Amino acid sequence: MDVITAEVAIIGAGSAGMRAYREVTKVTDNVLLIEGGPYGTTCARVGCMPSKLLIAAAEAAHAGRSADPFGVTFGAPQIDGAAVMKRVREERDRFVGHVVAAVEDWPDRHRIKAMATFRSDHELALDDGRIVRADRIVIATGSRTNILPFFHEFGDRMIVNDDVFDWHDLPGSVAVFGAGVIGLELGQALHRLGVRVRLFGRDHLVGPLGDPEVRDKALEIFTGALDFLPHAEVKRRACTETGVQVDWDEDGTTRTEDFAYALIATGRRPNVDTLGLENTTLERDRRGIPVYDVHTGQCGDSPIFIAGDANDRFPLLHESADEGMAAGYNAARFPEVRRFAKSTPISVVFTDPQIAMVGETYRDLTERDADFTAAGFDWSGQGRARVMRVNEGLLRMYGDRNTGKLLGAEMIGPASEHIAHLLAWSIQSNLTVDEMLERPFYHPTLEEGVRTALRRLNHAMQMGPAFPPRCLDCGPGS
Repeated sequence: MDVITAEVAIIGAGSAGMRAYREVTKVTDNVLLIEGGPYGTTCARVGCMPSKLLIAAAEAAHAGRSADPFGVTFGAPQIDGAAVMKRVREERDRFVGHVVAAVEDWPDRHRIKAMATFRSDHELALDDGRIVRADRIVIATGSRTNILPFFHEFGDRMIVNDDVFDWHDLPGSVAVFGAGVIGLELGQALHRLGVRVRLFGRDHLVGPLGDPEVRDKALEIFTGALDFLPHAEVKRRACTETGVQVDWDEDGTTRTEDFAYALIATGRRPNVDTLGLENTTLERDRRGIPVYDVHTGQCGDSPIFIAGDANDRFPLLHESADEGMAAGYNAARFPEVRRFAKSTPISVVFTDPQIAMVGETYRDLTERDADFTAAGFDWSGQGRARVMRVNEGLLRMYGDRNTGKLLGAEMIGPASEHIAHLLAWSIQSNLTVDEMLERPFYHPTLEEGVRTALRRLNHAMQMGPAFPPRCLDCGPGS
């Protein structure tokens, strides 16, 4: 039996695994990076970047259709589906190429192409018959699309987001199942690119939103913008000669519609179920994920660490990279283990309008029975937003009644990706709402809407006056 030894073995060469590798090699050259699939991160290959390429094309088409109110006429956009997908694939491949080149530039002796499963806390069995014995191990195996069994009724016309980015042309129609991040982004983008789309949701959920007021606003916006069933009672799924067929109940009537494909966007699941974790001493939660310290990445008191989508905490690139850094740093120095402070949580859904969540969410605060106050701002009358015709959405902020500090926010509206950053930086800087209001707000900008929301929150916490409305940055009833 061929046995390979290492101080540190890292399973997975995605965003978390690559960052862990870089940290480990600062301390030791005796490291193995084990990858069973192709190199290239989820973000570059099937996630963040190709989806934004498709969304960018959709935004260009939508801008052409929406210019008339400005006195500018383009006419109906002519969408060349083959050209759209050609750019998506080529740019995607360029992003992936940079990642692959980075990994392949690392020493051959550090890289193994094989699937790995645990034999014990210190041993991994590779699918090529070899054994790896490592003093410490980092789990960075990422995640995959979660496909519920009944979706297989769609046969070979069932696809996931990975498949979309390999298309050579846009299809005529797609049924999208799941109104989470992936379903909303791809569903809206395909709709704007001329594909007939119907989005099937469950339980009136919209993306990750938990604040009832923001969620209701998002439902209002998206049900008015595309064929979106927030709670679809699907009765039958079938594969046909030309695509798929779906039956669902709507207002007491059964409706039937045919589509070219069924896109399954019902979330992702961590790749830990095939790792043989039952052969280790690790304690696992009800989902089968090792119990670990979020500040160190360490699984219990063991020499095993976990990072990235595999831990199912925040499946976001920047979180994966940060966790990979902590896991790699500690795996290289174990048994010495350092705790790393976590950044303020921030997540963005790149729909139009955008959705964002910052800090503690409404659900987080209510579940821990926090003593907090909420205040909101409707974008409909905000000056700069009206100028640009992006004046729809709702921003809700949460403040601590006792300290006056901003705790978090949920929003749907213009420039949410940028507003979310401002709020996340403020939370991480430990600012009170009063202190945030002392910062400059330029006129006329969307940020003036943020100022109005902050003023309302400060007043709701009984820590500031009720400011009079300002006609250029406040909506109705401000």
